Amino acid sequence: MFNWYVINTYSGHENKVKTNLEHRVVSMGQQPRFRRVVVPTEQVIETKDGQKIQTEKRVLPGYVLVNMDMTDEAWTVVKNTPGVTGFVGAANKPVPLSQGEVDRILNTAAPAAERQRAMAEFGLCETVKVTSGPLSDFDGEIVDVNGDQQKLKVLVNIFERQVPVELSFDQVKKLD
Repeated sequence: MFNWYVINTYSGHENKVKTNLEHRVVSMGQQPRFRRVVVPTEQVIETKDGQKIQTEKRVLPGYVLVNMDMTDEAWTVVKNTPGVTGFVGAANKPVPLSQGEVDRILNTAAPAAERQRAMAEFGLCETVKVTSGPLSDFDGEIVDVNGDQQKLKVLVNIFERQVPVELSFDQVKKLD
């Protein structure tokens, strides 16, 4: 019976593991036991220097999904693939994903427009105005942008001193 399983890999080696696993499946004659090997990604629109750029970002860094019929031979093929550290699950018993989890991870349940997540249009050294919170109406300069957590570090001038403040993207707006 075919199910989706999650393979743990070295972070940054997901595509290499996918290629190695697909090659091993063919070379070891295990094609009937494997359907798909997927590195889950999403399209992200970033703004750099006023230009919108579409990039692909991994949804689950360090993990690869595989749709396979779990047998001892198939388990061995995956487990001995270079870059694979193991299956997600209890000890030697991989736990299959539910169809809902697979749909959510692969974004097949959401329309394409919803799948594209817009990144903030903030860059280093830009001036912003704080719009909410205790520092609302203060201006500051961006010194750090964390797109994953949707946070900015802004230097705000308080009592003639530069104070670093961490703010979320929705607490500031760009000054033109």
